[in-house]
Amino acid sequence: MTNIPETGRTPRVQIRLIVIQILVLSLLGTLGGRLWYLQIREGAEYAKEASGNHVQQVVEPAVRGSILDARGVPLADNETRLVVSASRTDLLKMKDDGKAVLTKLAGVLGMAPQDVMQKVRLCDAKTPQPCWNGSPYQPIPITDEATPKQALQIRERAEDFPGITAEPEAVRRYAGPGKANTAQVLGYLSPVTDEEITKAQDTDSPYLRSDQVGRSGLERQYDKQLRGKAGVTRYEVDNLGRVIGQAEATPAESGSSLVTSIDARVQRVAEYELNDAMKEARKQFDRNTNENYKADSGAVVVMEAKTGRIVAMASNPSYDPNAWVGGISAKDYKKLTGKASNYPLLNRAIQGQSAPGSTFKVISTAAAVEAGYDFNGRYPCTSSYSVGGQVFKNFESENFGPISLGRALEVSCDTVFYGLAHKEWQRDGGLKPKKGGANDYFFKAAHQFGLGKETGIDLPNEVTGRVPDRQWKQNFWKANKDAWCKMGKKDGDYVEKIAYENCLEGNLMRAGDEINYSIGQGDTLVTPIQMATIYAAIANGGTLHDPTVGKAIVSADGKTVQEIKPKSHGKLPISRTTLGEMDEALAGVATRGTAAWRFAQVGWPQEKIPMHAKTGTAEVYGKQTTSWFSTYTKDYTVVMTISQGGTGSGASGPAVRNIYDALYGVSDDGKIDKKNALLPTPQESLPKIRTDGSITAPKVAKDPAKDQRASQEGEKAPDESQPAGTVASPTATNRDTRRRGRKRGSRRMLS
Repeated sequence: MTNIPETGRTPRVQIRLIVIQILVLSLLGTLGGRLWYLQIREGAEYAKEASGNHVQQVVEPAVRGSILDARGVPLADNETRLVVSASRTDLLKMKDDGKAVLTKLAGVLGMAPQDVMQKVRLCDAKTPQPCWNGSPYQPIPITDEATPKQALQIRERAEDFPGITAEPEAVRRYAGPGKANTAQVLGYLSPVTDEEITKAQDTDSPYLRSDQVGRSGLERQYDKQLRGKAGVTRYEVDNLGRVIGQAEATPAESGSSLVTSIDARVQRVAEYELNDAMKEARKQFDRNTNENYKADSGAVVVMEAKTGRIVAMASNPSYDPNAWVGGISAKDYKKLTGKASNYPLLNRAIQGQSAPGSTFKVISTAAAVEAGYDFNGRYPCTSSYSVGGQVFKNFESENFGPISLGRALEVSCDTVFYGLAHKEWQRDGGLKPKKGGANDYFFKAAHQFGLGKETGIDLPNEVTGRVPDRQWKQNFWKANKDAWCKMGKKDGDYVEKIAYENCLEGNLMRAGDEINYSIGQGDTLVTPIQMATIYAAIANGGTLHDPTVGKAIVSADGKTVQEIKPKSHGKLPISRTTLGEMDEALAGVATRGTAAWRFAQVGWPQEKIPMHAKTGTAEVYGKQTTSWFSTYTKDYTVVMTISQGGTGSGASGPAVRNIYDALYGVSDDGKIDKKNALLPTPQESLPKIRTDGSITAPKVAKDPAKDQRASQEGEKAPDESQPAGTVASPTATNRDTRRRGRKRGSRRMLS
């Protein structure tokens, strides 16, 4: 018999028990090791993560900084409104995606259900505006114009409006039409997108989902400074969502205010005069097209000549930037972007490009002197100039005989510049440039004057214009050769013949190209801000400044003031002697030349305030002529252009004169009334900043002339005791009576 231990266990059983014990001990050891790893070695990290799972944050949006004029008058600030918003997340949890709730909400707000639903749909490539281009997880504003009664209805019947809130919020406010609108300069805001949030995560200025960001103008250029930093409070909550404590809180930091060099009074005058000039131009008959001028767009720039600071900048057509506040409607969006809108969102002062016409002749004059021609030499001003069977006519076929370059500027003689440009083309080798390269004085001068590139203004999306030099022609020919060759015909119509010629030799600089170029025609394109920068440089002795709108950034508490100093980007490529001669000639334009009937002949105080001017009438294929008027005094440069508006002095001249009258207080009889002068000298100082960070804004003075005009027309004079930011009409609006009533000298409208 086999011996069995007293325990009754066989050796096999005992071995099994030992194996089981080892396995159990191993498992316990592994579990213990894991617990040690989780609780001791990595305990702090996991405790932190566990804590994070029970923390909720509440965002307090930062108050956006104001944009102020040079005297402290608000151009853009904030006001408290009742904002009704919808949570897209909550709406999508409903069976009908919240359609019933939104329809009910539309009834309370007096809106169409479709308009409300369009507000909360997300923007994508297939979804037109209006739509929501911000984060889908943040409340989407339906309206910022809710009445207290509407807000009370929504809040008291919360069970009927799940996902809908009605809360007072600070929203953007712009001066708007009827005041110093400044729409294209200011820009507008819209919600931040998920893509922008992601891109800005690792920067020193990250976005929160509640942020509104600048999309154009100063709102975009200085967005980081204006936006401030939102406050975030983090609360500890239990698993039921109940607050059990406050983890941490970061207070909101209000955005800084931007003080600009814009003067709201001058801005209002500039906007009024540009709009009025365009209306007047539409009443004038164009003999070339046998219809009235269309005057479809325009721009004006008022610049400090010695610094490049912008005092006023207006673009027409314009719009009310308040349309973007709280989300833009489909109707308003179509008005701003549709084909019939003529695109009012464009700032034509920095984005509008056209041929400069005779205002370009200051560049051609500098080029001619650099090429060796005597400023005071004698050059034939004939009625026309012929090259290879092609005739280039002087404006209205005028003939002044042999004249100097200075006199050619005064009377705007085209044929003088035709002859000089043709000679230089020949000296450079004609169609076959000489070895070593052509001198190309006329084209080099344009680049040296700053054309063909940005001026550096502190506004986004400035365009460069175009200098059609040899390199440009070569690049343009390569890009278009195939199309030209396909459509060109030797014996076809005008367009087909041009295409045929361009196919064969579109890359060559032809005589006609340089001749047209010399008077600011052909393929040359400039912007108003470029021409203002050039004429300001002539006025100040030759310095090309970077135009600036921003003047200072002031922190919300007023303790930090960061001034934005004027900068320059070069000097004009002309000697002091030539600059002085050119300056004298441009004064002659205003006293005895093409602009005399807008200044010297109608009472301008030339001895006290020397005026300098250059008129321009640019021809555009398929359109009516573009009006240009470039002027300066020792203090200011004013440049105006009107597309399809007619001649320079004819269409833009009266408006520019009225702007100067307002600046200096010049009356109808040519006397200077300092009491009525808006800004006889540029304002150098910043507005007064109080100890609490607020900025003092002045009151608007009474304007007896305006009150008198209002009473004569049966209107009630506006209340001028309110802050200047609410001024309703310009100081100089009475000038339009003079525009129509007083004699403006002989109406000799040269280009």
